[in-house]
Amino acid sequence: MIYDLKNVNPAGLVSVKLVSEVGVGTVAAGVSKAHADHVTISGYEGGTGASPLTSIKHAGSPWEIGLAETQQTLVANDLRGRIAVQADGGIRSGRDVVIAALLGADEIGFATAPLIAAGCIMMRKCHLNTCPVGVATQDPELRKRFKGAPEHVINFFFFVAEELRHLMADMGIKKYEELVGATEWLDTKKAITHWKAKGLDFGNLFAKADVTGPIATKHVAKQDHRLDNILDRELIAKAMPALEKGVKVVIETKIRNRDRTVGAMLSGEVAKRHGHEGLPVDTITVKLSGTSGQSFGAWAAKGVTLDLTGEGNDYVGKGLSGGKIIIKPNENVGFAPERSIIVGNTVLYGAITGEAYFRGVAGERFAVRNSGAVAVVEGTGDHGCEYMTGGCVLVIGQTGRNFAAGMSGGVAYVLDEDGTFEKRCNLSMVDLQPIPEEEELIERKQHHGGDLESHGLVDITSGMDKNDAKRIHELLGRHRDYTGSTRAKVILDDWANYLPKFVKVMPVEYARALADLEKAQTTSNGMNVGVMRSA
Repeated sequence: MIYDLKNVNPAGLVSVKLVSEVGVGTVAAGVSKAHADHVTISGYEGGTGASPLTSIKHAGSPWEIGLAETQQTLVANDLRGRIAVQADGGIRSGRDVVIAALLGADEIGFATAPLIAAGCIMMRKCHLNTCPVGVATQDPELRKRFKGAPEHVINFFFFVAEELRHLMADMGIKKYEELVGATEWLDTKKAITHWKAKGLDFGNLFAKADVTGPIATKHVAKQDHRLDNILDRELIAKAMPALEKGVKVVIETKIRNRDRTVGAMLSGEVAKRHGHEGLPVDTITVKLSGTSGQSFGAWAAKGVTLDLTGEGNDYVGKGLSGGKIIIKPNENVGFAPERSIIVGNTVLYGAITGEAYFRGVAGERFAVRNSGAVAVVEGTGDHGCEYMTGGCVLVIGQTGRNFAAGMSGGVAYVLDEDGTFEKRCNLSMVDLQPIPEEEELIERKQHHGGDLESHGLVDITSGMDKNDAKRIHELLGRHRDYTGSTRAKVILDDWANYLPKFVKVMPVEYARALADLEKAQTTSNGMNVGVMRSA
């Protein structure tokens, strides 16, 4: 994830937030090795007002303990200098800031205290839309009660800074950087003389890592994300006519599994110049051959088409954002593509829009959290369409168990040739519906050149479109044309016999919401007609 994010926006800093708990130092060391720019150690006293009471009381440990462990572990492994460490979670005063710095924090995070300065009274009703002082609510009447002003928060931080200055002056320290990691300033003699603290030993908390040589104890260097010579640099250079002038380009090159997150940096350049609207479809076509590394086509932007002949890995199309991904095997393969894996697990995770066509079978959790992308695949592993909230998925082969678990939106079509799909589908939130037969079969080649959507006859993404058969037919046609799928061709050639074998997977509440929306629109149109007639 860190590498993916740095690819799509190399100028952005990647931060990882960790809960202060036993072992957090080891996790922070992994975060630093994975080249994150920043890590936050968050104590148990923080948290939103919407958190469950059990989480507020029992999740995590004080930030002091987690921060000390993180500092010592990073220094001991010579990882501290290349990552910034932040502490947060219940920090409220200048004294807290000094302690955090001495324990190793380059930065300090405040949340609850400035929120209270702005007017919050800690009712812990943030998630109910009933905040009585108008802080966490969309209710216009309650929002009128908000009395906060920027000056209130500014004044709070002035007082924190003033206390910090006084403490640093008493210590004879001029710069904040001199405080970081200087645990020798910490003392517990007054605390351990108190009867409640008798027997407490803070030695491990205040200890310094036993190191030799010039090892950094604070953030002094930038991470090397190794992005200078990746494949996307070549793609961006060749795509400049498209990026700057909108001229269509076709790029052909090879790919290896060490080439991770291919297409993300290119898509980031599209987004920088053209925003989420991107470029016209197929403006930048990248034809690749080989085996891709993880996260192929992550956040692919509109106008970018990634056509891979070979095979994908895990996380293909992660966060797909309008682009088109096509993956197909070589023509001379010695196996049946419709029964063989072509992409790995968690494909199209969190995709929001775009298209994907895979000639072969996907691994587990296909289209998990998909919220708007359209995909065709020739089989899936377990947990397909898990937590899906939108979009359209067509599966023309076997699925694994637990299909549609937590699926609350979108629509899926599954070819159920042997009538066993119902046993593998999680029916807690979805219904299975038959596909209504068409009176007239679609003759795409004769009438519309293979593209019905461009002629306004079918919307492949809309859950409200009544003509499911046309949508399936259109997707099969595209899949056949893009990937050369013999499976799609067989189904289209025998369309009348295959159509009744398709099953529509429709979320119950989503269908109800669409029906209510359609009813409201019909009522609204009827009222408009009535007004026009009376006029």
